[in-house]
Amino acid sequence: IIIWDVVAETGLFRLRGHRDQITSMKFVQARSLEGTSTSSNAYDQSLMFLVTCSKDTFVKLWDLSTRHCVQSVVAHRSEVWTLDVNPIEDVLLTGGGEGEVKAWKIDHDALRSGVEETAPGQLTKMLCPMSALPIASKHRVSQIAYHPTSPFLAIQSHDKSIDIFRIRTEEEIRKKQARREKRAKEKKGQKPAVGEEVEMDAGKEDKDIQLVDLYTPYLIIRTNGKIRSFNFVANDTGSKGVQIFIALSTNAVEVHSIPNPSKSKEVPESTRMYSLDLPGHRTDIRSVSLSNDEQLLATASNGLLKIWNVKSMQCIRTFECGHAVCCTFLPGDRHVVVGTKSGDILLFDIAASSLLETVKAHSATVWSIDVRPDIGGLVSGSADKDVKFWDIEEKVNEDLSNRKVCSLVHTRTLKMSDEVLAVKYSPNMRFLAVALLDATVKIFYQDTLKFFLSLYGHKLPVLSLDISSDSKLIITSSSDKNVKIWGMDFGDCHKSIFAHDDSIMKVAFIPRTHHFISVSKDRWVKHWDADKFDLIQKFDGHHGEIWALAVGRSGMMAVTGSHDKSIRYWENTGEAMIPWEEKEVYRQKEEDAQLADEMNREDRPIGSGVEGADAVNSTERTEATAVQKHTAESLMASEKIVEAIELADKEMESVREYNVALEKIPESQRAQVGPPPRNPTLVALDITPEAYVLQTVEKVHSAALYDALLALPFSQVVRMFFYMDIWASKGTATTLTSNMLSYLLRIHSSQIVATRSLKPLLLSLRAHLRLALSRQKAQIGYNLAALKFLKRQEEDARTAEFYERGERQQWTEDEVQKMKEKMQNGEGKKRKRVSIKT
Repeated sequence: IIIWDVVAETGLFRLRGHRDQITSMKFVQARSLEGTSTSSNAYDQSLMFLVTCSKDTFVKLWDLSTRHCVQSVVAHRSEVWTLDVNPIEDVLLTGGGEGEVKAWKIDHDALRSGVEETAPGQLTKMLCPMSALPIASKHRVSQIAYHPTSPFLAIQSHDKSIDIFRIRTEEEIRKKQARREKRAKEKKGQKPAVGEEVEMDAGKEDKDIQLVDLYTPYLIIRTNGKIRSFNFVANDTGSKGVQIFIALSTNAVEVHSIPNPSKSKEVPESTRMYSLDLPGHRTDIRSVSLSNDEQLLATASNGLLKIWNVKSMQCIRTFECGHAVCCTFLPGDRHVVVGTKSGDILLFDIAASSLLETVKAHSATVWSIDVRPDIGGLVSGSADKDVKFWDIEEKVNEDLSNRKVCSLVHTRTLKMSDEVLAVKYSPNMRFLAVALLDATVKIFYQDTLKFFLSLYGHKLPVLSLDISSDSKLIITSSSDKNVKIWGMDFGDCHKSIFAHDDSIMKVAFIPRTHHFISVSKDRWVKHWDADKFDLIQKFDGHHGEIWALAVGRSGMMAVTGSHDKSIRYWENTGEAMIPWEEKEVYRQKEEDAQLADEMNREDRPIGSGVEGADAVNSTERTEATAVQKHTAESLMASEKIVEAIELADKEMESVREYNVALEKIPESQRAQVGPPPRNPTLVALDITPEAYVLQTVEKVHSAALYDALLALPFSQVVRMFFYMDIWASKGTATTLTSNMLSYLLRIHSSQIVATRSLKPLLLSLRAHLRLALSRQKAQIGYNLAALKFLKRQEEDARTAEFYERGERQQWTEDEVQKMKEKMQNGEGKKRKRVSIKT
């Protein structure tokens, strides 16, 4: 767990203790003694705690002030997947993998007092078990969420539904208990007297409220797809009900409305108010295809075929289809052919938005479809070991007023020895390449279908292949993570490249070049040179496995489809690029990653004076450690700081030598000796040496500053103390100086204590910094008092306006409610600009 300072954008410290993945966490503040649950000063800001849960079945409570775990609880028999704390922070709910929801009481008195020994060998318990909350489902509890203001609790323990519970007040529970006892007595035939009823109600106050009475089932929200996460809409109006925002695994989002509790006996039901699911696909995108003019894009998934306008990025057609595996545009770009998992080939008319024909082409999955270069037909390859050839013809359709429509006519079949995974025509119309499940590629003559070549060398099946525009090269990609480049003349393998870290799903040549693009399950898109066998570029962007790839005929664009249900458009910008520079960048990134891994070792000694530390004994995992992550940015920042210190030292040394030499010269000759030339950088910026060092430090990002200071050698740390003393004496960057001083003293404490010559400098720095901090404290206090005065003045003005209007005319209930909301939200009169001077 890493605790971050959001304002400073820096990591404060790490907390370690869980032995498996951390699934959820929540901040908890200890309630102050004088505050109540509804007052503004109800919580003590200095006592902040963190509750976390993990797959290791533990729930841990961390004290952030002392940075250690104060209590560990074995919450469930299996993994703990979620937790949440109610708005008043006195009840904690946890959900486990066995479908059980448990409640825990948060003891705020124990949070304030801290860990104490209550009995021999026993410590204070801050999380006390209450009971289990019964829910209908026994599936894994994925998420628990309280509404921040309304009395509702949401629990997701099923893939497609959310259970909503209503939280009753104490008064409602007491009334229900009284009615329950009254009915029980009536069943026994004892009619209670009036005095007995009063006695019974008084005695009920002593009974404890059960968790089942507090949380009562209200309704169930059902969705169209699996639920990934949900959250309550906090700023809803509340008049028509509570809104809940749900994200689905089908790449869709929904907003449901929960009605407010009413006295009617009707069963409440949720209503779906909004749904956003039209533009994208609901499942993995398995195939993409670009039209010949690159104006249209077809994308196919399980159940949907979508046609997109490439320029506007808008979906213009959506067709229902089976489990689509491959697709392609027919000549003319007016029709799309889709091959499905069931073995059917579907023919769609884009202009008419209709399905023209369903061809029972194969008895198994149609893995690949390719259009003949003479645009007169196409070929399909299937898992039924057949390669079938089809001609594109026009026929009269009687259902469409005898209009001529496009149709596919089967002409011949090529039987193969194994399942067909990919088929491809050569651009010169001479050959047909067929990839089989036995990891070989067979090449036939296109006209006679006679066998020409067999390409073997892959260890796993070939998933994709492509032939260059000049029909001289053929590339194949396989599940063995290799791309092989072959010659079409003799079938010789020019090169085998270990291209990706996972199965390579698609490869495609860029037209009129020997460059090709490959995509893989490792989420990378890579650009290669098939002549020099070099990696030119690689791109990341997808968050899941990449299934599909299409390259435009112009070679200026490419489109990829992924398991993350996104379609990404890649454009060739035409900018000059030098491959060896890209290689250098990749090599530098790898070195930076290795260096970061080495410097981020948990057993690595931190600070100076620990060269002889025992590396074996320093591997103990402490609960709280510093947040450090060395990157290229932090190392470069450290180098820049060192360069700035060295430049400033040279400048100050030259000035000092000039002043010493000037004192040795008689006063009559001093006017003849000019000052030494200043550094060009300082002259250009027109600043002093110490200001230049400060400017360099301020340019370092706050998140990388501590890592940059950690990389400074101790000799430069001493010089940094000198410049920090100058900054403190001038009262500039007081906050930055304090933070840097605290950090440097902590990590270099051993060597600072051993260096006695630093004592005068540190004493001077302490005196100057204390004076600067006291001035800043006085200034902030003055400004804070002025702001409080302005706030009181504004509140008095609003109150006066409220009573003045009340004397003049009668207020309506709506006007009173609106005025209360304005006063709570800080609205009202327009604020005046006031200049405050210290």
